[in-house]
Amino acid sequence: MTPDDLVLTPRGVRFRGRLYPCSIGKGGIRQDKREGDGATPVGAHRIVGMLYRPDRIARPAPWARPIGPGDLWSDASGERDYNLQVRVPYAHSHETLRRADPLYDLVLITDWNWPIATPGQGSAIFIHQWRRPGYPTEGCIAFRRDHLHEIARAIQPGTRLMVPEF
Repeated sequence: MTPDDLVLTPRGVRFRGRLYPCSIGKGGIRQDKREGDGATPVGAHRIVGMLYRPDRIARPAPWARPIGPGDLWSDASGERDYNLQVRVPYAHSHETLRRADPLYDLVLITDWNWPIATPGQGSAIFIHQWRRPGYPTEGCIAFRRDHLHEIARAIQPGTRLMVPEF
């Protein structure tokens, strides 16, 4: 591990000498992640993308891509677009990226089960804004808004999110 890795600990995420409080999945941390279990998967997950709401925030990094009104993320494990960004119209199970709340105003995408997904192994392990301290996610890692923005400005594609088994 390096100081440039995001390292999950029982007290938060350690990054560049700081500890950032965070929330994890309601299913805890699991070695055997499955679709819908709400767990945060164990492993070294590379950051492969950054999305942001251009109508709400400035571009956080040169490599960030805007989230448009029709952008979705497929969580339909039987479909060829499973665990990929898709657009409306999309008839299968999905998550809307352009949310009414601010949770996805800035999203870091990890390479969990990506780009070629194994059906049922889980989709969309993102790093995003939390609802409030300690409120669990569906498997993602979530931070306070200002901390998320600070981290996003400092990382590069390929930065690793290290999730050990506690």
